[in-house]
Amino acid sequence: MDLSFLKVLLDASVVVQAVMLVLAAASVTSWAIILKKRGALRATRAAAHDFEGAFWSGGDLSSLYRRIETEKKQTTGIESIFEFGFREFTRLHKQAGIDGTQLMEGCRRAMKVAQLREIDRLEQHLEMLATIGSISPYVGLFGTVWGIMHAFHGLATVQQATLQMVAPGISEALIATAIGLFAAIPAVVAFNRFSDQVSRLELRFDTFMEEFSTILQRHAATRVV
Repeated sequence: MDLSFLKVLLDASVVVQAVMLVLAAASVTSWAIILKKRGALRATRAAAHDFEGAFWSGGDLSSLYRRIETEKKQTTGIESIFEFGFREFTRLHKQAGIDGTQLMEGCRRAMKVAQLREIDRLEQHLEMLATIGSISPYVGLFGTVWGIMHAFHGLATVQQATLQMVAPGISEALIATAIGLFAAIPAVVAFNRFSDQVSRLELRFDTFMEEFSTILQRHAATRVV
């Protein structure tokens, strides 16, 4: 008997072949998300490190803000939180009748909006990884059950069962299980890892917001930017 992987796939029943195609598509999708999300998180951490270096270098915050505005680029991460907060601070600072409390509340709201947008961006497609990781084993199990049923159904028309008769059906059933696990395991591992990294970045954003708010509060008290 030729029970090579390709041979088993080609000789599998239509239902099991459909299951394998679905699982293969899910695996390709999950790996595409994994590679893209890995790059996005790495870029966000690197950008946060670079910006915090410039922020805490002792330079003028107004100059830092003007540099960001001059570059005309889409800011992300901590840089985006700084941009939203300082822009709102500058706008409210010029308005008459705004006390320090109102000024700081407006800045905090602006920074919180920027933070929520960043967290939403970083969490995008993570639910897809969770879905693939949770349902792929069950889809593979369905293919397994169907393959076994197909193998034993073929025995109904014979008087004496042999290993050669059931081996192909059992093989396609086990392959369906293997493909299901192959699709699920990387998705689950990546989801847990990326979720932890997003949580750490969110904590980093919160810390920066508190530190930046303290600096802005001192400027608000002196009415000097």
